[in-house]
Amino acid sequence: MVRARPYAGATLGVLVASSEQTKRFIRRFAALIDEHAAELTELDSAIGDADHGINMRRGTQAALERIETLDGAAPADVLKATAMALISKVGGASGPLYGTAFLRAADAAAGKEKLEPRDVAAVFAAMLAGVRDRGHANVGEKTMVDALEPATQTLGEAVDRGDSLLAALQAAHAAAQVGSDSTIPMIAQKGRASYLGERSRGHRDPGSASTVLLFEAAAQSLADG
Repeated sequence: MVRARPYAGATLGVLVASSEQTKRFIRRFAALIDEHAAELTELDSAIGDADHGINMRRGTQAALERIETLDGAAPADVLKATAMALISKVGGASGPLYGTAFLRAADAAAGKEKLEPRDVAAVFAAMLAGVRDRGHANVGEKTMVDALEPATQTLGEAVDRGDSLLAALQAAHAAAQVGSDSTIPMIAQKGRASYLGERSRGHRDPGSASTVLLFEAAAQSLADG
């Protein structure tokens, strides 16, 4: 799975997320999902329905089609279009969870033409709240929350310290990876994986793996811009 790594050529100045940067984030997320789709599906084959990568690729590709039709849209519009694509195209548990996350993100970004670092932290906090509300999951239950919650907390803490948005997102990406790693020895408590009991131990949760890609995409979209 993707490991946290340096971002070549990245500036550490304070950055904001414009509409175009929000689109770049979705494009990068779709590219990473496409690159790792087989790996995500392989992870899911061990403890789930063996379709996480396939479903996420279908959903993110649909999101690309939707956001490219937006002209002069605000960040919230890009996030909502992504949510609608994920809800309509992604099957299983991932569609409702990621769709809800992006819908909440759009709500948090509403009315803003550019997202300052605290706005971005609020967007990801809203995503976490949406996932927890929809999935009723907590840290330690072998779900995407095990990556999403520590990454979101790290992002918020870094922004509160006055770190640049890029540095904060890089730290969040690293925290997501650590959180995803922590799911490997866990026994699943939610979803289909929970039916496996002890046999779910020793496998990475696929939703946590795609969450790592989400934060990598967010950081890389600024580093590349």
